[in-house]
Amino acid sequence: MPHVRPWSTVESALRDSDAGMRDADNAAKHGVAVKTIRRWRRLYQRQGQLRGQTHLAPDCPRCGNGILADAEYAELLGWYLGDGHITLGRRGVHNLHVVNDRQYRDDNARLRDIMSIVKPGGRPHTRDVPGAVVTTVSWKHWPCLFPQHGPGRKHDRPIVLDDWQRRVVEANPAAFLRGLFHSDGCRVRNWATRPVAGGLKRYDYPRWQFTNVSADIRELCCWGLDLVEVPWRQSRWNCISVSRREAVARLDELIGPKT
Repeated sequence: MPHVRPWSTVESALRDSDAGMRDADNAAKHGVAVKTIRRWRRLYQRQGQLRGQTHLAPDCPRCGNGILADAEYAELLGWYLGDGHITLGRRGVHNLHVVNDRQYRDDNARLRDIMSIVKPGGRPHTRDVPGAVVTTVSWKHWPCLFPQHGPGRKHDRPIVLDDWQRRVVEANPAAFLRGLFHSDGCRVRNWATRPVAGGLKRYDYPRWQFTNVSADIRELCCWGLDLVEVPWRQSRWNCISVSRREAVARLDELIGPKT
């Protein structure tokens, strides 16, 4: 079926769709109806050409020939273990969701960036919930990259990294720790008093804390800290603390502030 529109218009619209432009924006730019953009995409898909919406079908690094962005994946793994989960949507497409406090705008922006790198061409979207932002991106292959996914809460089931995941983290421990501490961690200022010259003197000192009810995930956090030789201790049953001055400074350098 020949196109009524000039071929140059069709080609331009398909290139924009390939680049991830929304159908509505694409239609407005080229002066056609939204259903026309969709028809052009369907036409080329029926002919076996992945035209438009190619961001939905990048090759998987595990079951296909895709290339894994190791550093970004290590950080996203930390985010997933901290405050992430996966749900099954329509047509076998899985949705990766990460919940984060809305006050950390830079972290939420960075999260969108690393999601779109781990899933090449991905277009994460966000929605507001009370006190937080949920960042979501869809892909059929999230269970391939996060084999820890399963029914129920993470602290109710074993969380063990596959060998290939451990190798990625060993090569990128700072990125992994950034994901963990920026999702389920905090940097606080503690204080203590000591008797000095007949009186009490107050001392303030910073501390990083990682809090998670899953013993397996806390153990992974400790392993990551050991990889970068940052001393830690378990200050509560569900909390890992980094308190020594030089250790806090080292972790600050590795993972940066939450912003």
